[in-house]
Amino acid sequence: MIKFLKSFYLTPRFFYVMALLSVLFLFSYWWEWLYGIIWILVMGFALFILLEITMLFSKNALEGERILPEKFSNSDINPVSILLVNKYPFNIHVGIIDELPIQFQKRDFLKSIFITGKNKNTLQYEVRPVERGEYIFGNLNCYVSSLIGLIQRRYTFNNQQMVKVYPSFIQMKKYDFLAIDNRLSHIGLKKIRRIGHTMEFEQIKEYVAGDDVRTVNWKATGKHARLMVNQYQDEKMQPVYSIIDTSRVMKMPFNGLKLLDYALNSSLAFSNIALKKNDKVGLLDFSNKAEKFLPAQAKKTYLNNILETLYNIDTKFLDADYGVLQAVVKRKITHRSLLMLYTNFEHIAALHRQLPYLQAIAKKHVLVVIFFENSELKALTNSEAKSLPEIVDQTIAQQFEFDKKLMVRELQQRGIQTILTAPEDLTVNTINKYLEIKARGLL
Repeated sequence: MIKFLKSFYLTPRFFYVMALLSVLFLFSYWWEWLYGIIWILVMGFALFILLEITMLFSKNALEGERILPEKFSNSDINPVSILLVNKYPFNIHVGIIDELPIQFQKRDFLKSIFITGKNKNTLQYEVRPVERGEYIFGNLNCYVSSLIGLIQRRYTFNNQQMVKVYPSFIQMKKYDFLAIDNRLSHIGLKKIRRIGHTMEFEQIKEYVAGDDVRTVNWKATGKHARLMVNQYQDEKMQPVYSIIDTSRVMKMPFNGLKLLDYALNSSLAFSNIALKKNDKVGLLDFSNKAEKFLPAQAKKTYLNNILETLYNIDTKFLDADYGVLQAVVKRKITHRSLLMLYTNFEHIAALHRQLPYLQAIAKKHVLVVIFFENSELKALTNSEAKSLPEIVDQTIAQQFEFDKKLMVRELQQRGIQTILTAPEDLTVNTINKYLEIKARGLL
């Protein structure tokens, strides 16, 4: 009995009919002939309720399943499917309330679906997580009613399903496909004309029209009595590291996503591209001390190690210690490498404090300092000021924007590569810089 009561629900149609009968009873006070007709309607109403109870509760005739992917991609649209199988011999309406993870803060989820007798149907909806971690789905509640529609029976499925949210592997696959297909320019990635040579000797071969005459091997030419040239291939297996600042400056959110998450998404996509280009990739994160370190490797499966490591990285409410970073880089990264440093500077004084350490790192490695434009301040500077307070706010915002450009110039004057980017353009600009450095042979 208790189980029946817990799964028994009245529909809005039930209350509409009750309200109508109540009004008719009221009118029967003046029209007595209406009184007997109303009681006939009440008995018919009761019979329909008993009929629908019998139809819905005679057996368990609905099967449901929430189908989740193995993992969610952070900041991307992820699909969730609900499969329902109707074993009733008649058509049913199903109202679905899915208990979404607390991170989504959505408490008004309600979907409806119609399923014919002895058939099945699938409902799909989408979610967009904006932070990494474990997302726990609660009950999948299905409220079934027949075409009569006076009562509902509740079925409950899939209690406590958990999905982990990882850095954006959807974004990674997107750039992976475009890199293989050689169409990077379609999304803003550009090819850079090669300057100089960053090449490894491959073989000596006979000259053919179009070969670079500067590669003629005169000794081999004299020995074979025909023109021979050296053939080179792009230098491979160069170490490339993503260095991620996890201090408090990376806690700032834009469009619901922290700067740290933008950096993690970008470093995953960038590492994948570097592996496709036959370079070695590694990872380091730091705040007031060095945290996780992955030495550079060129194995394709190494990307899984990077993904699992990025999943567990979080910001610290502490200041970054660049002295510690310099010491760790000097001790653990012994070969000349490309270092992509994801960080943020809001004040030029903060940059000046770290410049000696950055310069020390840049003496041995190719250092790229990646920091962020404040897109909200940029929007403020581009807006029209209509009052004195708005003019003051706009002037201050313009000063902050100018300071960012000044930081870029100071870093470049000291031989440090820079990327100043809006958070949403981070991945494209990072891969662009990597391609440029490879093409110019700076590593």
